[in-house]
Amino acid sequence: MTSALLALALVFTSEDAKLSYATAAELVKDCTPRDAGTPRGRMAAYRILDAASAAGADVRMDVFKAITPKGERTFTNLVAEFRSDEKAPWVVLLSHYDTKPGVDCPGANDGASTSGLLVGLVNALSSWKKPRGNVMLIWTDGEECINSYSDDDGLWGAKYAANNLAADGRKVKAVICLDMLGDKDLDIIIPSNGSRALARIVLYAAKRIGEEGLVKLVPDIVIDDNVPFNNAGYKTVNLIDFNYGSAPGLNDYWHTPDDVMDRISEESLLKSGRLAAELLNILL
Repeated sequence: MTSALLALALVFTSEDAKLSYATAAELVKDCTPRDAGTPRGRMAAYRILDAASAAGADVRMDVFKAITPKGERTFTNLVAEFRSDEKAPWVVLLSHYDTKPGVDCPGANDGASTSGLLVGLVNALSSWKKPRGNVMLIWTDGEECINSYSDDDGLWGAKYAANNLAADGRKVKAVICLDMLGDKDLDIIIPSNGSRALARIVLYAAKRIGEEGLVKLVPDIVIDDNVPFNNAGYKTVNLIDFNYGSAPGLNDYWHTPDDVMDRISEESLLKSGRLAAELLNILL
């Protein structure tokens, strides 16, 4: 990359990673459990609103109701938009912030880490000297299912956001789902249920930031917030660390009391943030 292009590039710094970690820590400390439709879930939404606003975003709360296996519940998405070109398509980045219902799980990695990461990206985007393109950040509520994923169970916030984008008629170049990316032993996978072209761009972005080998393609299908966007016809990619456990290849901290802040790190959030920023540099 030439020096002129470097001057125009979005940079995710160690200070952004520190803010990401601090935001995640606050969600875990003060808003656990934060199951969708609960008082602490609503508290988490306001904490994210405050953190993202302080970092420089104009954030709106999208409150909506949906039917669940346990009746009607109220959900809250948060949306921040960075628009610099009226004619350009949007790149959308997502993270859910809710915890798994009925499970004793602080959700430090699963939900809080990437919700904090989006706040760090707000800080980076707000200080970008030469912004280009349009970026939308969405913190989704209700990603976790109550019983099992179905039309009326789980992914509520992503379904609502995807429907809103379609109704608005916005041109969207890419939807990037971020999940569980704070793991100290960071090992990012790209499941197969997404755009192969975007997956290749992620691998290229990892190489450009000197993290070749950090991300790998897998044949697995993972149900996550990108699925409603897939169903709506958008090109998506899901970046997730699904090897979050006590030994290589295990995922035994997921949805358990062991998903705590001691198992995530600023270093991993820095790597994940740099990868997301480089994706934006390539896509915008």
